[in-house]
Parts: sequence; C-alpha cells; structure tokens
Amino acid sequence: MFSGDSIHTLDPKNRVFVPKRFQDELGRDAEGVQVAVLTRGFEGCLFLFSEEGYAKVLQRLTTQPFGGAQLRTMQRLFFANVHETPLDSSGRVLLPEKLRKYAAIDKEVVMVGVADRAELWNRASWEKFESENDDHFDDLDVVLVGGGPPNGG
Repeated sequence: MFSGDSIHTLDPKNRVFVPKRFQDELGRDAEGVQVAVLTRGFEGCLFLFSEEGYAKVLQRLTTQPFGGAQLRTMQRLFFANVHETPLDSSGRVLLPEKLRKYAAIDKEVVMVGVADRAELWNRASWEKFESENDDHFDDLDVVLVGGGPPNGG
C-alpha cells in the first residue's frame, strides 16, 4: 500500500526519485526492471501506479465503446496520458513533458501515498490543497462511514 508523503527535486533530465517504500510496491518487467505506470490524475496531480494497480484501474474503467459521451471522453483523456516508465538504477522515474506540464511540475515534487497509488504534485499545489482541506478533515468522516451522518451523530 502506498502511504506517507515526501518532497523530492526534479533533476535536469526531468527524473524524480521514487521513495524506497513506493518502489517496494512496484513490480518488475521480464528483465527485472521496476516499472511505474504514470497517468494524468485529478486536481492537477499525476498518478503513479504499479502495473498490478493499473490493471485494477482498467477493470474499474469500463472499455465499452457505447457507454455514453462522458465515458468516451474520460477514456480518451485517460488513455492518451498513460506512460509505462521504467525506473533507472537509482530509483528515479522520468516524467514525460506532457504530464509535467499538466501537473505544473518544474522543480519540487511532493509524492503522496494514496492506498493503491502515489500522487505526484507540484509542491505549491500540494501545500495549497492540504491547507485548504486540512481544517475540514473531521468533516470527512462521512466518507469513512459510508455516507452516514457527519461527526458520528
């Protein structure tokens, strides 16, 4: 499971170090190289999945071509932005230009573990998201209890 957060710096070749605890969640290809699947995320971040985690996403994201315009739009935008990327021998992953631009990642990257994936954020964007939502954490208990009344009452 991906959890915790850490701050990293994008190197001059647009690679970022993947923390060891996240590397441990990634699988390896036939040559034994660790592989991450990078995709466009939501709220301006990138998703980093293991190949197994990405396969689970594919199961949830139906590929029915006649599922409606909204589904087709989601499929097009999602699949056009999927990049299987090997980690180098130093545990770094290359961030493709298109995804870097989407997430406005230029120097500092915050990696946040979110159960089945890691999210990569521009540091300023993450800090803004965190500060805007931190005071509302207790109000989010409804998510944990499956739609029950807020604050257990």
